[in-house]
Amino acid sequence: MKKLLTTGLALAAAISFNTQAAAPEEINLGILGGQNAADQIGDNQCVADFLNAELGVKTNIRNSSDYNAVIQGLLGKKIDLVINMSPKSYAEIYLNDPNAVDLVGITTDNTDNSRGYHSVILVKADSPYHSIEDLKGQAFSFADPNSTSGYLIPNNQLEQSLGGNMDNKYNDFFESVTFSGGHEQDIVGVLNGQFDAAVTWASLVGEESEGYSAGALRRYMEHDADLMNKIRIIWKSPLIANGPTIVSNSLDPEFKDKLVAAVKKLDKEDNACFAKAAGGQLHLAETSVAEYQSIIDLVKATKFAQR
Repeated sequence: MKKLLTTGLALAAAISFNTQAAAPEEINLGILGGQNAADQIGDNQCVADFLNAELGVKTNIRNSSDYNAVIQGLLGKKIDLVINMSPKSYAEIYLNDPNAVDLVGITTDNTDNSRGYHSVILVKADSPYHSIEDLKGQAFSFADPNSTSGYLIPNNQLEQSLGGNMDNKYNDFFESVTFSGGHEQDIVGVLNGQFDAAVTWASLVGEESEGYSAGALRRYMEHDADLMNKIRIIWKSPLIANGPTIVSNSLDPEFKDKLVAAVKKLDKEDNACFAKAAGGQLHLAETSVAEYQSIIDLVKATKFAQR
């Protein structure tokens, strides 16, 4: 009996140890670049606070200056969660290691449950530019090379309509083509006259005067409520699948399930917090790799063409 009791206590202790070991001491919430650091942290602090309380695990905010840092962080098992990942960045991860992350859901518009957004080209409202054709000989900017709306899709569309590529300024159509570093930088660059035109993202759903329901324009209006009177959209892309919420597969499976449940609880019980981190009036809906297959295929084809 004594031997059985000792064995039972040892087993219970082992189970307790394994349960505790399943939860890491801390997790890292990754944030894509393209927004100033203070805003990046501020918009995601409520997520970190919620996860701290819900899981009893310290949640660090890992903001970055560009998208690639988050991609490498996920592949290198240094980032555990991203609330609203760029579809192109997700495709980059998937093509490198299809088992690196799991999809938690797709960010979906609260206004009409739409699951997509658009890349748009901006110019100043008082400029003479009303179409891409009007931009001949002007300075143009993309956001980040790992951004879907900030590079992948508009680059593909410009290659089709103008010929050439970014390296030769689309057969010298533009005077210059550059990367600003992010969506906010593109907006600021247009407003300051650094670029004649630049790309960013917008849902194009909801009130135009409010910067629409989601996107970089809406987020920037926290600093400039008059933004929409200062800029004009002269082009929009076909619909792009909204960004996914993703979680790292390097986490212990039991803890990963708890983290996914906590993120979904946050979305349901404090959508204002989730939406602030996601970049607009957004909530989570179920998704699968199939929803991002066209982006994955385009990224793969682009890589092949560049060889």
